[in-house]
Amino acid sequence: MDPRCQDWMSGLPEELWDVPLTNLAIPGSHDAMSYCLDINSPLIPSEPETFRLLDGLFYCFTRPAIFKWATTQDKSLEEQLSMGIRYFDLRIAHKPNDSSRDLYFTHVIYSHLTVLETLSSVAVWLTSHPKEVVILACSHFEGIDDKLHQSFIFSLKKLFGSRLCPQKEAVLTLRSLWTSGYQVVLSYDSQFAARHAELWPPIPYWWANQRTAQGVTGYLDRNKDLGRPEGFFVSGLNLTADRCYIAEHPKQSLRTLTCRNWERLRTWLEDQEPGSEPTSLNIIAGDFVGPLPLCSLVIALNQKLLRKKAVKR
Repeated sequence: MDPRCQDWMSGLPEELWDVPLTNLAIPGSHDAMSYCLDINSPLIPSEPETFRLLDGLFYCFTRPAIFKWATTQDKSLEEQLSMGIRYFDLRIAHKPNDSSRDLYFTHVIYSHLTVLETLSSVAVWLTSHPKEVVILACSHFEGIDDKLHQSFIFSLKKLFGSRLCPQKEAVLTLRSLWTSGYQVVLSYDSQFAARHAELWPPIPYWWANQRTAQGVTGYLDRNKDLGRPEGFFVSGLNLTADRCYIAEHPKQSLRTLTCRNWERLRTWLEDQEPGSEPTSLNIIAGDFVGPLPLCSLVIALNQKLLRKKAVKR
């Protein structure tokens, strides 16, 4: 882990302090909490009925495969923060037949850790790093009814308090966020977001749904040609294998697939530029951000903004 990445936002040159965050290159974690999946937990309700039937009949075969292909990260959230990750893809759910209000993270199955205990550790980390800003993208919300939404939002407001950046902040820059004491941009992919000034709408995520680097980068290039969205958006460097491929390659895993394709992904990544131009990128998310140097590569892209400023002078 590069120690310079731990506080990379506060370490950026002053010339970048007034650049909108939507124009900076920001490292992100796809399915950030999949490092703590509970292999014995039930499948989430949205999984197809045929798959649920197979899982019931051939549990000893399906569960190792699910675990190998649903695990996208191998570092804790605190470790990811210290590595430089500032965008977190958080998929949240309530377990069926659970009488408690505990919420869990999901990716096919549920996590060991609850949502609030995990986000509490984020709040502690932010206290120790007062000039770092995180973007928490909460989505999916399987099994969460209106009352649970209200309870969860109340808990989020209580946990992060004055560090939550309200939507009324038109242009977010590091300098403006530092001045106001804001450290958390909280995206909430639900109709409930509109009722709360502290909650931001869902952030577009360019997901290629491809299992090769060529497929992923080709998809991202086509989206770039159409022009970037306004505001925050995510370019996903994560690979996706379908169930046929998984069944035909029992010795592989998402990790081996990702590592095998990494050099091509890396080459493409190093050619990208942040900024306000239509083909510029903003948040770049990937899998296995611990063993692969995604963070340092994405952070380094911000140096290109300095070179652009120097040319304009």
